[in-house]
Amino acid sequence: MKNTLILSTALAGMAFGAAAQEVNVVSWGGAYEMSQVEAYNKPFAEQTGIKVNMIAADNPATPLKAQVEARNITGDVFDVEVSDAIRLCDEGALVEIDPAMLPAAPDGTPAAEDFLDGALLDCAVANIFWGTVIAFDKTKFEGEAPSTAADFFDLEKFPGKRGLPKNPKRTLYLALIADGVPADQIYDKLGSEEGVEQAFAKLDTIKNDVVWWEAGAQPVQLLADGEVTMATGYNGRFFDAMVAEGKPFEIIWEGQYMDLDMFVIPKDSPNPEEAIEYLKFATDTQRLADQAKYIAYGPARKSSAALVGMYQDGKTEMAPHMPTNPEYMTTAVMDDPEFWADHDAELTERFNSWLAGS
Repeated sequence: MKNTLILSTALAGMAFGAAAQEVNVVSWGGAYEMSQVEAYNKPFAEQTGIKVNMIAADNPATPLKAQVEARNITGDVFDVEVSDAIRLCDEGALVEIDPAMLPAAPDGTPAAEDFLDGALLDCAVANIFWGTVIAFDKTKFEGEAPSTAADFFDLEKFPGKRGLPKNPKRTLYLALIADGVPADQIYDKLGSEEGVEQAFAKLDTIKNDVVWWEAGAQPVQLLADGEVTMATGYNGRFFDAMVAEGKPFEIIWEGQYMDLDMFVIPKDSPNPEEAIEYLKFATDTQRLADQAKYIAYGPARKSSAALVGMYQDGKTEMAPHMPTNPEYMTTAVMDDPEFWADHDAELTERFNSWLAGS
């Protein structure tokens, strides 16, 4: 496949020969991957006869970057965060995607108008909105339970270890929220020396009681094992533990960090035609709504919202567990890929130095 490949409407009617047999999809593992297998992969394979090979990674952008650098692409579709999609597209590593090739909504609304703001990029198509939230073990606190971001930092009132991700993006903002900074001022603060100092000063108050995690399954396990009493993590993972596994956890939605996950196709992928068909299938209205049967992430299409109903158990209404619930959006901090493109390197270096310090 030539590097100048641009997907267009002409590909929508592409017919497949006998060689169209498989597609390699790299995702995040765990409950999220399971939701994709059930909502996307199984019906896709049944309808097309194309086998889907699901490959798990702690962060799919990591193997994608490595494959691009090695000029040895083995994955066809990668599920990545917005900032990685933008960066890799700018570097010329990804196939460009024409929204006109994507399925319209059931009422005929073009995909370009049906996807939520920010869900369509030059080289990427979003599937879900998700949030990094605080969760706690209800059995660890007698009487009053924690309910705010500030409570996460209050070791005296709510004792116990805390679980935090080992990166600045999802820790510095939380420190500022807990310190009273409004959600809509977070990036202004983090763009200033004063704000960065304020965030690290707040993190200092719990530094000795933090267990750092790097993979999405870890905060759930840390809570389940009693290694921490409160942790931040992906809302869908906590939902799965609470509803599917019956864990005594509760979520604090104040100051959730919202992000999108996006499908991208690298140039020179081994199965480019199958990758295109998979992307179109997995991001149609019904499939995105179907995924919400299995995990509490918000569909990236407007037309999917009305089709979201019950969890797969048939008794849990999904709307209260969605990060896109209007009630939770008032204090949400939306990821800003432009901010992180400008500040990620310096804040990561500073964060790592802070971690290494006493």
